[in-house]
Amino acid sequence: MSSRDNKSLQERIPVYEYYSRSVGYLAAATVLSIGYYTQTWEHLSFALIIFAVVYPTVVHFTTQSFPTRYAKRTRNTLILVDALLLGGMLAFMEFALLPSMLFTIMVNTSFLVVGSLLGWILGLVALAIGCYLGTLIIGFHFTPDVPLHVSLASAICVAIHLAVTGYYANKQAKLLSRLHRELKEQQSEQRNLSHKVAKYISPQIWESIFSGKKEVKLETQRKKLIVFFSDIKGFTALSEQLESEELTELLNHYLTEMTRIALKYGGTIDKYIGDSIMVFFGDPTTQGAKRDALACCAMALEMRKHMKVLRQQWKAQGVQTPLEIRMGINTGYCTVGNFGTESRMDYTIIGREVNMASRLESAAEAGEILISHETYSLIQDKIMCREKGSIAVKGFSRPVPVYQMVDFRHNLASNSSFIEQELPGFSMYIDTNKITNYDREKVVKSLELAAAKIKRKAQMRS
Repeated sequence: MSSRDNKSLQERIPVYEYYSRSVGYLAAATVLSIGYYTQTWEHLSFALIIFAVVYPTVVHFTTQSFPTRYAKRTRNTLILVDALLLGGMLAFMEFALLPSMLFTIMVNTSFLVVGSLLGWILGLVALAIGCYLGTLIIGFHFTPDVPLHVSLASAICVAIHLAVTGYYANKQAKLLSRLHRELKEQQSEQRNLSHKVAKYISPQIWESIFSGKKEVKLETQRKKLIVFFSDIKGFTALSEQLESEELTELLNHYLTEMTRIALKYGGTIDKYIGDSIMVFFGDPTTQGAKRDALACCAMALEMRKHMKVLRQQWKAQGVQTPLEIRMGINTGYCTVGNFGTESRMDYTIIGREVNMASRLESAAEAGEILISHETYSLIQDKIMCREKGSIAVKGFSRPVPVYQMVDFRHNLASNSSFIEQELPGFSMYIDTNKITNYDREKVVKSLELAAAKIKRKAQMRS
């Protein structure tokens, strides 16, 4: 539904209330007019009849200029004013029994439309106050019996008002139902659109924006981040061998798998540059520099292990070039935030520490993870690393010490839960701690079946 249709519906609801209110006051004006011309009530003023006719229209056009946020409060106030004015009119009718009962029923119908016990009670109080104020003006007069034509006019007018109120209440309910349904459709469309847009930015940034934690404006801040770069060694040579469609499929498969691992460890994906991936930890959420560094390193180790699985899959698809991942990790203060213009922004990080991470990735060998000294100092108690000496890095005046990350120390112990082996035509990676009791028997059967096939093949050849 368009905003124009939405506005049209919102404008028509007060119009329906105006119709109902107008009929109510016209009913009172009609009964007052008959009483005035038949001199049934001696204190009745012609000005009161004119007021009853003009008042609804004046109120309607006055309240139209009120802000929408005050609509409910205005509506409740007007109902209380209606009760107050009707109480005064009943005093001028000298509390004639039948007209008073009928008009009280009429105004109670309006109270019930409010839909709350408090509104009904306040309406009755306003009615009583109106009766009291009316008696202060003309004194208390009670005329139980009125001419038949006055009673009949009261009954007909109130019946018409109730019918009109019911009709417009039904119309209003249908409009509100339609408005609610179409608003839900709008919300569903916006959710679908936001999910599509979310695929172009990191999930953490998307969540921060839609939860209101981050403002979409040009602003940056300094934060201590763990920066990660990776690319595929041998990808350039492969691009010369494969058709573009095959290369695209392979690259998307690789990026999908690596992204899944990065999100698993809470990394914020900055960008993809061809086969390169840039990820950082520490923004928009952080667990502290040490935990962020451990999460980043755990991500890198799992990416390296998973690359063995991908290599076997690609080899089965005819890709003979041995593809290896190489990675670089650095820790330091970076500038992070929205860069660009008010019409086009990019949430990213810049700074010399980002450049350092990129240089470490470029200096790494196939299957190697190089880390800076700052990162090493945060993870050395949990992860085994080897010193690689120092390397000259462009933009840094002195050579910087680097370390090669090996694995978590607990994985290198004698009781390691990891078993991995990779040979031509064979790749195995098992984490015994992650195999559940339900799957243990399936894994054993799979290994036994594979072993039996290898032995049979060996016997046939011998």
